[in-house]
Amino acid sequence: MIRRNKLKPVYIINGFLDSGKTDFFRYTIQQPYFRTKGKTLLIVCEEGENEYEEGLLRATNTVLEIIDNEEDFNPDKLVELDSKYNPERILVEYNGMWNYKNMTLPFMWKLEQQITVIDASSFELYFSNMKSLLAEQIRNSDLILFNRCDGIQDLATYKRNVKAINQKADIIFEDKDGEVDVTLDEDLPFDLNDDPIELNNYGYGMFNLDVLDHVDRYEGKNVKFKAMVLIPPEFPKDRFVPVRLAMTCCAEDMQPLGIPCVYDKVKELTEKEWVLVTARVEREFVAEIQGEGPVLKAISVEKTTAPKNAVIDFSNPEQ
Repeated sequence: MIRRNKLKPVYIINGFLDSGKTDFFRYTIQQPYFRTKGKTLLIVCEEGENEYEEGLLRATNTVLEIIDNEEDFNPDKLVELDSKYNPERILVEYNGMWNYKNMTLPFMWKLEQQITVIDASSFELYFSNMKSLLAEQIRNSDLILFNRCDGIQDLATYKRNVKAINQKADIIFEDKDGEVDVTLDEDLPFDLNDDPIELNNYGYGMFNLDVLDHVDRYEGKNVKFKAMVLIPPEFPKDRFVPVRLAMTCCAEDMQPLGIPCVYDKVKELTEKEWVLVTARVEREFVAEIQGEGPVLKAISVEKTTAPKNAVIDFSNPEQ
């Protein structure tokens, strides 16, 4: 583990009760790569069916503390635990019924990684009835792990729902035999053989989510869509981002979706005006992700009117 600026690394795992959080941490602290020098402080915020064995805790130099009231999970209490144990690293098994956005860590702790574990057999229930809580768990996670995927046919929809909330997270599906590969080919709301591929509201949203994972599927293809002009000041003079706002849960949950577009007449565009873009999808090195990703090369950019539904609602594929 890498210590940055001498801050203590914190690893947080989210998920509802009995989603598999304890199993994940039990497996993690047993791995050789995790057995570095120093003590591990493990903070458990709810107790499910599985527990941490005393022998495992001793063998891995891990101390367990339970915080079962949300108001007690505060910087003062966490500083008290830090002074008591002086850990090298901290693991937090967070309570899925607590709102993650209310979490505050001590100044000397640094969030190193956030993971959300989801019981796939219960995902639809939670997504329908506790979407705002689930969205807060997912929103800033680096990894989303769906377990217990046995017998579930439509994992592609689960992936789309999560990607609509957090485009950058890695998503893994596992059944009893290990990792499950999930592709979206059969469920795309447009025809990949069209030239150009015309994207309606929902189609534009799906394209933006899918192309990040499957740029090879679109490389060399032309797309056509309405979007709003965004010109980040740090971008080169020949590049802008055609964006649409997308809503996954509620109005407060809206976020922009867009892919950088190379266009030699950016200076003729106005921030937030609506344009009809026809562009070719290409693969290039993208600084923001420090790797190859999709970039649009404009064929034409025409001024237009706003669409009837300016905001993409991922819960309504018919819009």
